Amino acid sequence: MSVVMRLFFWLDMVLLALALNIATALAGESDEQLAVAFANQQRNLQIQGEGLVSAMLPDDTTGSQHQRFILRLTSGQSLLIAHNIDLAPRIADLNIGDRVEFYGEYEWNPEGGVVHWTHHDPDGRHAAGWLRHNGKLYQ
Repeated sequence: MSVVMRLFFWLDMVLLALALNIATALAGESDEQLAVAFANQQRNLQIQGEGLVSAMLPDDTTGSQHQRFILRLTSGQSLLIAHNIDLAPRIADLNIGDRVEFYGEYEWNPEGGVVHWTHHDPDGRHAAGWLRHNGKLYQ
């Protein structure tokens, strides 16, 4: 292997490690905010984070329809994601173990909390939320 190839390989490894450290730090920060919100039974908290899908739930079809699934955060806390599929597209290819990023409103509940408002607000009065799965944005 040439010196130039070794240098590029080393540089790639350093950049990958840096990216993983940044992602872990950001996930840790939102996990910490969510742990505090859970401990304080907080409501109406706009939060961004990510987790792994640990369970798929049936859609909530009462009133506005919501796609529902459970995310497990790095911290171990679980969150119910309630994604309004009347206002935003469903994540059709979602599976257990998939990573999902979110931005929405946290509401406390005894099981870990709910994140909703993961969509745009057609009236423009609420912060627009979103979900990101496999590089695709859902809002």
